[in-house]
Amino acid sequence: MLINFTWEDFDKSIYEIYEHSKNWNLSGIYGIPRGGLCLAVALSHRLNLTMLDQPKDNTLIIDDIYDSGKTLNKYRNHSGLKHYVLVSKSKPTWWNSVHIENKNNWVIFPWEDKENYKDDMKKYLQKNN
Repeated sequence: MLINFTWEDFDKSIYEIYEHSKNWNLSGIYGIPRGGLCLAVALSHRLNLTMLDQPKDNTLIIDDIYDSGKTLNKYRNHSGLKHYVLVSKSKPTWWNSVHIENKNNWVIFPWEDKENYKDDMKKYLQKNN
């Protein structure tokens, strides 16, 4: 199933992440390239925190999606990090997520090229199979 994540969904999600994390003692925000960058910019403004070019202690690590876990797992064991994704394709255990989707759903985010999602999906499946 194809899920179109809208800018309205994005804005609501930013607010939810803000509400959940506003009292955390954070030193900054790191957005995982590419999908986490839009989120990091929006949250850096909303939380009045610096956007970092690499994680350090007490950083909020943000990404668009948790699918296989390969990307976010790289940042799992750093000191004092908090982890958030917009969409998780499995139930969060050590990370936080705004939305949980079925593993078989393909999510198109508003900053992605909607005309090329089939190519993106094909590349993803080839890389992860």
